[in-house]
Amino acid sequence: MFQEIWQLIQGMQSPVDPAKAVLALGFSLLASIVTYLLYQWFYGSRNVGAGVHRTFLIGGPAITALFLGIQVSIPLSLGLLGALSFVRFRTPVKDPAEIGFLLLLIASSIGAATNNFLVTGLLFLVVILCLGVNWLVRKRFSPFNRGQLMLSIERDAWPDIESSLRSYLKEKLGAIRLDTMSLMDDRVSLNYLYRRREGYDWAEFSSGLARLAGDRKIDMFIS
Repeated sequence: MFQEIWQLIQGMQSPVDPAKAVLALGFSLLASIVTYLLYQWFYGSRNVGAGVHRTFLIGGPAITALFLGIQVSIPLSLGLLGALSFVRFRTPVKDPAEIGFLLLLIASSIGAATNNFLVTGLLFLVVILCLGVNWLVRKRFSPFNRGQLMLSIERDAWPDIESSLRSYLKEKLGAIRLDTMSLMDDRVSLNYLYRRREGYDWAEFSSGLARLAGDRKIDMFIS
């Protein structure tokens, strides 16, 4: 029985060189880990995304294996769109920064599948340099020291408290700017940008916000 199984394994042929496949998948896994760590270090603390980073560790090798498979067959390559069409994000991407990390993951996976290891390594060096410079600039220069305040309010209550809410935010946070506004599931979502201040009393701010809302519910998130 074992001899028959061994003969079956020996009879299996793959157009992809096993050594090449192991090297590509290993490099892709390493790139996925680096992408995951970069996300957590530079972006994960905001915790306002859709959680796409949870797919990085298996997504990178999976994309590499997909491209390794379609390289050897034109019909398979033509079916690539169909193979990916089943992927749907139930939670929409909430921040454009997540798209950058997704593109980095896909680019590194394709680079591993096509043996472009040097180009992929240079890509990571450029990304790390850009993210590092952006982090230093945000830390050292106050004009870039911006935070995000996200508020979710019932749609029916929004017209009644819009004016008083705007005055309260301006009074408590000073220079504040409405960045995005969306309507979903009968709730109005507001995303403000504000100037961070050390030691700010957010407990007092949230208490005042609750008094302003009265019996209406306002969900708040800050970063």
